[in-house]
Amino acid sequence: MPLTRHHATRRRRAATTLLASAVSVCLLASGAPATPLGIGDRLFPHLGNPGYDVLSYDLALTYPGSNDQPLQAVTTIDARVTADLDRINLDFAHGTVRSVDVDGRPASFTGAGEDLVITPEEALDEGRSTRITVRHTSDPAPAGREGGWVRTADGLAMANQADAAHLVFPCNDHPSDKAMFTFRITAPDGHTAVANGLPAGVGRARGATTWTYRTPHPMATELAQVSIGRSTVLRRTGPHGLHLRDVVPAAHAAKAEPWLARTPGQISWMEEKAGRYPFATYGLLLADASIGFALETQTLSLFEREMFTDPGLPAWYVESIMVHELAHQWFGNSVSPRSWSDLWLNEGHATWYEALYAQEKGGRSLEARMKAAYEASDGWRAAGGPPARPEPPEPGRKIGIFRPNVYAGGALVLYALREEIGRTAFERLEREWVTRHRDGTASTSDFVRLASVIAGRDLTGFLHPWLYGTATPPMPGHPEWRAAARDATPARRPVAPAHRLDASRE
Repeated sequence: MPLTRHHATRRRRAATTLLASAVSVCLLASGAPATPLGIGDRLFPHLGNPGYDVLSYDLALTYPGSNDQPLQAVTTIDARVTADLDRINLDFAHGTVRSVDVDGRPASFTGAGEDLVITPEEALDEGRSTRITVRHTSDPAPAGREGGWVRTADGLAMANQADAAHLVFPCNDHPSDKAMFTFRITAPDGHTAVANGLPAGVGRARGATTWTYRTPHPMATELAQVSIGRSTVLRRTGPHGLHLRDVVPAAHAAKAEPWLARTPGQISWMEEKAGRYPFATYGLLLADASIGFALETQTLSLFEREMFTDPGLPAWYVESIMVHELAHQWFGNSVSPRSWSDLWLNEGHATWYEALYAQEKGGRSLEARMKAAYEASDGWRAAGGPPARPEPPEPGRKIGIFRPNVYAGGALVLYALREEIGRTAFERLEREWVTRHRDGTASTSDFVRLASVIAGRDLTGFLHPWLYGTATPPMPGHPEWRAAARDATPARRPVAPAHRLDASRE
C-alpha cells in the first residue's frame, strides 16, 4: 500500500540490495525504512493504499504453456496523486519484481510486508497524474494462503476475492478504488485466453497468440478474471442484443451447453427485478478444477465445471446458483462495497435473488427459507458478528469473512425490510440503489439513507438492530417466528466460500 509524505529534500537512489520476504526485490533507496501501509479497512487494515487513486491498469501476461511456471508480466498503472508523496506503496506479495519506472524514469523499490514500496527520483505532488510500470513475474504456484491464480486441468483462472489480486499483479487491492482494465495475454498456440470486458484485438506471431480485452466500466481488483486454457468460447445473444460468451473446457462444451443456454432468460428475469444489466457483456467461465465455490468475477463468473456436468444436481439448484453470481453483477460489481464490512450488501442481495428465483422457477418456498434463516440468525451473529459488522477473519484465513451471517443473514435483513415497507417500495428501492450507485461504491449507511427516502420515513431505528445488533429483532408480519437458542460453540468457518453452493441445497 502506498506512501509517505515527501520531506523537504528529494530522495535520490542508492545502490543497496536486499531480498524481501514476500516479494523478491532490490532495495535502492536510502532513508527511513519502508513500511506497509493501508487505508484502514476494519477487516483488512493493510489492504489498499493512501495517497493516490488508480484510474487504469494495463496488465500484460505471457503464459509459458505450463501452469506450474511463473508468467512474465508487465503491469502499468495510471493514477491521480491525492496527497504529496515521496513513496508509492502497491499491494504485491507473490512474484519477483525486475524493475519499476515512474513516469518513464527508473525508480527504486523494496518489499515491506505485502507491499511493494516504490521511491521515484522525484516526489509526486498532489493533483498530478503519474504512470507506474512494474516488470515482474506472476507466480501460479501456491502462495501458502487462499486466492490468486487457480490451476485448472488445462491452464489457469483467477479467484481474487477478497484480498488476493495482489498475489497476481501489483495493485491498489481494495474495492473502494475501482479502475478501468486492459488485459494483454500471450499464450502458445492451442490455448485460448479470455478476460473481463470486451475483446479489443488478436495478434499472432512465432507460435503464440496475444489476446487483448478492455473493460468499458470500472472494476475492483478482486473481480479481475483471466482464463488461459484449451477452451471453447460459446457465443450467443442476450436481451436487447447483449453480447454473451461462455468459456468452457473443449471436452465438456456439449454437456454444459443446455445449462449455459439458460443465461439469457436469467438475465431477463433479473432485469425485471433490478433494471437493465449494467455491463456490455456477460458469460460463465467453467474451470476444470475443484474449487468449492462460485465467484462473481465481473462479466465472466467463475464456476466449477462439475456443477454443469454432474447429473445428481437438481435443476433448480444449479440455476439458482447461476442467478446468485449473475445478481452480483448489479450488487457487488456495478455497485461495489465501500469497505469490506459492507459485504452483506453484495452477498445478502445475491442470496436474496437466488432464493427468489428458486421460489419463482423451482417451487422452493422463500418464506420457509427465511424462517429457517431467522431461527439460525442469533447463532450466526454470535459466531461471526451481525451482518453489517462481521468479525475480522482469523489469521491466515482471510476469506473467513464469507460466513452465513452475510449471506442468508443479509438476505434476512432484506426480507425484514420488504415486510416493513411493502413490496412496491422495496422493489423501487432495489432499482434506485443500482441506478444511483452504478459504476461506483456505496456503504451500509448509504443503503439505510436511500431506504428511508423511498419509504418516506426514517428507517434508521428499524434497520440498525437488524444490521448491527447482537440479537435478531422481531420479524415484521411474523411475530410467531423464534430464533433458536445460541450455540456456545462458534459455527465452523468454511475454508472457502463454499456455503454459497451448499446452503442453497438445504
